[in-house]
Amino acid sequence: MKITKMKKSGNKYQITLSDNTTIKTYDDVIINNGLLYHKEIDSETLHKLNLDTSYYDMYYKTVNYISKKLRSEKEIKNYLDKINAGKKEKDSIIKKLKEIGLLNDKSFAKAFISDRMNLSNDGPYKIKKVLYEHDLTEETIEDAFNGIDYDFTEKLTKLISKKVQSSKYSGYVLKQKILNDFINLGYDREMISDIYDHLSFDKSALLKKEYDKVYKKLSTKYSDKELENRIKTKLYQKGFNKEEIDSIM
Repeated sequence: MKITKMKKSGNKYQITLSDNTTIKTYDDVIINNGLLYHKEIDSETLHKLNLDTSYYDMYYKTVNYISKKLRSEKEIKNYLDKINAGKKEKDSIIKKLKEIGLLNDKSFAKAFISDRMNLSNDGPYKIKKVLYEHDLTEETIEDAFNGIDYDFTEKLTKLISKKVQSSKYSGYVLKQKILNDFINLGYDREMISDIYDHLSFDKSALLKKEYDKVYKKLSTKYSDKELENRIKTKLYQKGFNKEEIDSIM
C-alpha cells in the first residue's frame, strides 16, 4: 500500500493509505519507521506501525500523568497496569522516563516532603509513612528529609497554640486530646508534651466561658445543690481541677 497523504498536527500525524485507510500516530513512530522517506508500506510494516502507535499512546498518556505532578515509580507502575501495558512496554517506558529525568524517586521524595510541610499539618512520621507506602527506601527518605531546611518545632508550637486557644477543655483532658491529635498527625510524643507544658495561656477566660455555657444549659432543668453538682461534674469532664471550679462557683 502507498501512503497518499500525511498530515502533521503537534506531535501526531494522520496517514492516509491508498485504500483510504487512515492511521493516527506519532512523529516518533514516523521517524523510527522511516516513513518520511518511504511512501510504501507492507503488511509487516503496518503491523509494526500499529504496535509502535499503541506503545506511544501509553507513553504519552504516562507523560501527561506525570505532568500534573511528580510521581513515584510505584505510582507509574500502577498507572501502566491500569492502562493495560504489558511487562515489556512497562519496563521500556519506565526506563525511558528515568533517562530523560521525568521519573526519579529522589526528586519525588523531596517534592512530596516539601508539599506536605507547606500545604498540610502533617508531621514527619506521617510523611515518612506515606513515602514508605510508595516503596521508597529508608535511605532515599532520610536523604530527602536531611536536604530540606524546615523547623517542625516552630510549626508544631503554632498548631498546638491554635488548638489550645480554640479548645473547650483544660488540664489533663486537654493535654491528652492534644497528644492524641498530633501523634495521629505524625509528631513525636515527647516534642508535643514539651511544647504543651511550656505554653502559657489564660485558663480563667476559658473557665468562665465554659461555666457560663454549662450553667445556661443545665439551669433550665436543675436548681440548687443538684445544679451545682452537675455543673461541677461537667467542668471536671472538661479537665478543670477542683480549685479552678470552686473559684468560679
